[in-house]
Amino acid sequence: MSIKSDKWMRRMAAEGMISPFESGQVRELNGNKIISYGTSSYGYDVRCSDEFKIFTNVHSAVVDPKNFDENSFVDVKSNVCIIPPNSFALARTVEYFRIPRNVLTVCLGKSTYARCGIIVNVTPLEPEWEGHVTLEFSNTTPLPAKIYANEGVAQMLFFESDEICDTSYADRRGKYQGQTGVTLPKT
Repeated sequence: MSIKSDKWMRRMAAEGMISPFESGQVRELNGNKIISYGTSSYGYDVRCSDEFKIFTNVHSAVVDPKNFDENSFVDVKSNVCIIPPNSFALARTVEYFRIPRNVLTVCLGKSTYARCGIIVNVTPLEPEWEGHVTLEFSNTTPLPAKIYANEGVAQMLFFESDEICDTSYADRRGKYQGQTGVTLPKT
């Protein structure tokens, strides 16, 4: 298994693996510095959309992945998301992914956010998974934290296997297959 390069990502994006796709690194928009996104040497920096679900516990709910209460979130559509202290928010990538059957993709948070105490959940995109990636941002600080829509938030690393798997995510009919919005936990 080997990590894939920028050349490989460009070829695969032309075949529809990532859409929309930026072939280089974007660091500025309209003359303003931004948190970078696009293709790097061995990864692809994704953007988060302007759709957020911010956790709130006004109903004193118990967080239960088998029975998650949708009322535990406030929906926000904005260019920024303010995450309350010691809380979290969900968002989705701007990019839609179609992962090849012989590839495992790993999502890692960008250091710019990590250095501010904002952690992006590490998650795999399994072979033949497709959709917008739901991202989770944890604010580990005692202060409100800001996430910027349409700027870089996480990096995808692509690992190609030396053999095809017997059963892919699509074969299993995975519960998150084809997700297009911010998707809550499913059982």
